[in-house]
Amino acid sequence: MTHDHAHGLDARRQANRSRMLIALAINLAMLVATVIGGVLAGSLALLAEAGHLLSDVGAIAIGLVAARLASKAPTPSRTFGLQRSEIIAALVNGLTLVAVAAAVVVEAITRISDPPHVAGAGVLVLGVVGLAGNVAATWVLAGGQRSDINLEGVLRHSAADAASSVGVVVAGVVILTTGWNAIDPIVSILIAVMIVAGSWRLLKEPFDVLMEAAPAGMDAREIGQAMCTDTDVVEIHDLHVWTVTSGFPALSAHVVVRRGADRDLVRARLERTLEQRFEITHTTLQMVEAADPGLIQVEGTEGR
Repeated sequence: MTHDHAHGLDARRQANRSRMLIALAINLAMLVATVIGGVLAGSLALLAEAGHLLSDVGAIAIGLVAARLASKAPTPSRTFGLQRSEIIAALVNGLTLVAVAAAVVVEAITRISDPPHVAGAGVLVLGVVGLAGNVAATWVLAGGQRSDINLEGVLRHSAADAASSVGVVVAGVVILTTGWNAIDPIVSILIAVMIVAGSWRLLKEPFDVLMEAAPAGMDAREIGQAMCTDTDVVEIHDLHVWTVTSGFPALSAHVVVRRGADRDLVRARLERTLEQRFEITHTTLQMVEAADPGLIQVEGTEGR
């Protein structure tokens, strides 16, 4: 990894860590208030939101630890360092969101047929307070670099809580005006569905990275064709494109050049093409002449 690229990743992580710390402080304050209010009001919607807040606190803590680990320098045994800690953290946060949503749905179903009395005024007040806090935390996180899947995982947790706060406010208003307590578990189920829907990226993208698929938005075939437009390139073999961590795509390939071509010059041109057209700066290109003996041709231009 180039020095500039490494410095850019570290700067991104530091900026995002600062935002996560602010969001952590907001969520801790709201968690205490929501748990107390949920117990006193007897509201599942409030307790569901408290569960989301607790998962938010855990999500932010995981994100902060992962960002710290990812910043550690590489070692001889871990040549990329611990950069994929961020990817694992995002996956854990996505799975946690799904688990919380499932728990809320199960509890809500048991309450729909016989909804307990809920203190609508308390639900409404705490819902408004929670909404303000969640919007503030989400706004702080959304200002970070969204290409960072670790930050995105924390942000999705916060956005889910903002949505749940809207639901809590709606439930409080309905209970106050109509006395219909069943709205509380119904809103909880709707919140859970929205949370699961918003968790898809946190499950798919980390899985793709861990399986070393081609980075999102990159077509390995298109990249190979772009490399073949160089006049000295005869063929591209064994092309692999993958992601080390968010914002760090990597590429390796066997490049067959025409006889007599300057391999170093061709490599430099290809590296420039990859950087300018695809923003890939970490490359490993094995340069061989078309007439070299022992050349092994390997088919494939898929993600590594």
